[in-house]
Amino acid sequence: MLDDTTRDAIVDELFAAYATHVPIKPLRPRFPDITLEDAYAVQQEFVRRKLAQGRKLRGYKVGLTSKAMQDMAGSTEPDFSALTDDLILPSGKVIAQDRLFSPLVEIEIAFVMKELLKGPGVTEADVIRATDYVVPALELVDIRVERGPTMSLVDNIADLAYCGAAILGEQRKSLDEIDVRQVKGTLSRNGLLEQEGFGSAVMGNPVTVVAWLANKLSQFGVTFEPGHVILTGSFVRAIPVRQGDTFDGTFDHGLGNVSVRFS
Repeated sequence: MLDDTTRDAIVDELFAAYATHVPIKPLRPRFPDITLEDAYAVQQEFVRRKLAQGRKLRGYKVGLTSKAMQDMAGSTEPDFSALTDDLILPSGKVIAQDRLFSPLVEIEIAFVMKELLKGPGVTEADVIRATDYVVPALELVDIRVERGPTMSLVDNIADLAYCGAAILGEQRKSLDEIDVRQVKGTLSRNGLLEQEGFGSAVMGNPVTVVAWLANKLSQFGVTFEPGHVILTGSFVRAIPVRQGDTFDGTFDHGLGNVSVRFS
């Protein structure tokens, strides 16, 4: 494992990347002893500094929720990251692409909590009881690490699980109105269909994802608070962003639409 000084230096690098728009070098070639625990510690310190600067904690995201994506990333379980208020955006938002690094877009279902939820021992029934409603969402994936064959899972985790933003739709549905496993979502770019899939693609059920995350984060003393947003992972392959692109996510079962444009 790394010492605290080295972890802090990596956090400094990540903050510098945002300021200079120059990605950091992959971590494992430079720090062969780095562990997943180190990567999460880097992520936590990055978030802690953002909160110290006045940002607010708004929720959490889960990634790598499919077996195929876990195999690709070299992981045996999903990964996760905190979401601060600057990462939560409304549908229809126009984002300047020149502030991004390597952006891609995915479709997801986002849960919004109405009650406290804390593991261990959280069940799917607990999640259903604690959830206020779900909304359609796009996740903007962005990678602040230099792309290349030496990238690894520790880069993903340290870099906020590659989250660039969560774009949330306005249509709300309670979990007694829809079965999120059966929700079909499509992702279109500039009016052309790119990807489609079902909610069941994420660990069999997005509700299961929320329960898993609540139990996992209990190891860090984390509680889901009322109003927290939980992104449950993409049920389609991420699509790269080109300048001027408009992305639309469309969900059936009355869940509605969500969109974002890149200037």
